[in-house]
Amino acid sequence: MSTGADFAELFYEDSLSHSLNLIDRKVESAVRGHIRGVGIRAIKGLHSVYVSSCDMSPAALITAAKQAAVACCSGQPAEFAALTALKADGQWPKIEPAGVESAKKAHLLRRADAAARDYSAEIAQVSAMLMDKTQDVLIANTQGLYVEDRRVRTRFYISAIAADGTQNQTGSEGPGASCGYELFERLDVCDTARSAARQAVTMLHATECPAGVMPVAIENGFGGVIFHEACGHSLESAAVGKGNSEFAGKLGQKIASSKVTAIDDGTIPGAWGSTAIDDEGRPTQRTVLIENGILKSYMVDYLGSLEMGLAPTGSGRRESYLYAPTSRMRNTYIAPGKDRDEDIIASMERGLYCKKMGGGSVNPVTGEFNFAVSEGYLVENGKIRYPVRGASLIGKGSQVLFDIDMVGRNLDHGQGMCGAASGSVPTNVGQPLIRLQKITVGGKQ
Repeated sequence: MSTGADFAELFYEDSLSHSLNLIDRKVESAVRGHIRGVGIRAIKGLHSVYVSSCDMSPAALITAAKQAAVACCSGQPAEFAALTALKADGQWPKIEPAGVESAKKAHLLRRADAAARDYSAEIAQVSAMLMDKTQDVLIANTQGLYVEDRRVRTRFYISAIAADGTQNQTGSEGPGASCGYELFERLDVCDTARSAARQAVTMLHATECPAGVMPVAIENGFGGVIFHEACGHSLESAAVGKGNSEFAGKLGQKIASSKVTAIDDGTIPGAWGSTAIDDEGRPTQRTVLIENGILKSYMVDYLGSLEMGLAPTGSGRRESYLYAPTSRMRNTYIAPGKDRDEDIIASMERGLYCKKMGGGSVNPVTGEFNFAVSEGYLVENGKIRYPVRGASLIGKGSQVLFDIDMVGRNLDHGQGMCGAASGSVPTNVGQPLIRLQKITVGGKQ
């Protein structure tokens, strides 16, 4: 604050991570990581400067702070509030990841590998990975905040490839949670492996998906990636505050079907994207983004709050001390509706049922997106008939929200990593089964 900044912040991190990767029954890599460093941010008006250092000596930290101060502004020293120490409700898992031997982790992976191969002789390759991370943070700022937090996450990922000599198809699953290795007291890695293998074998024998405009039903859980990518990023203040969003300036307006209520919630106990505080030290919260089709809120970090004149929503996130925070999703989902799953399928004379979604791309300014369907089925006369492959969904975020005309009752979540300006962060996506009355399906002409 020596050069007159309006705000300054320090983010300290000490993280331990471990990953074990098994490919074709062999442990290919076992990696342990230890990250320790500090990031210092200074803000003057809407101008922000960020400096990071892995040198934790007092002299290095003072040098980094002076660099931030000089780059931020030039003026008389500014006053700031005295620090008040707080402690967030950090995680203390039942089974600490660091206490689990690598041999036990490898045993879990070998069990999963065997289960995937036992599913079918057509499974040609299996890769499986266990990942865990324990992150201790300390955040202080010139508004008087001084808070510590502890985050623990564990994830299992498996990919199975089915082959018939002429072609390959892949199936995958990647469940994770904010907890330690007690995750595997409720998660059966063999069931998860068989699910990945089933997907691969099913798609190996699928026919090419027909192209055209048709109704589409998207299954719960990871199907929520459609909302996350096509609409969620456009509701972050990083895009909205700069006018780079199709939803900018639309608070209080109808932007979706009245069937749609969408929520971003960082407080769900044990969820993959949950934390007690965000990476700016503010308590996370449940934020209703869309209620019965009406835009109610954006996801707002501190800098976004200055740009937009809105209160922060506990949405400031970063991958590590190397990144300045920005507004990010946490656990984002479409809330359950009142339609029955069987009625949703029965309503489709001819359409596509997307059981599992894959990756995609979106332009947050225009909302235009393209998503791959990892596992799809053609629906005829209200019945799921046969599997199809090579399908993609092509549309625009603002339009797809209005085209959701049926929303099921069974909410589920899927886990993923979301990449943006502040690095890669864990996020949940979720929804019940939903129906789009029409969307362009890419496939075979």
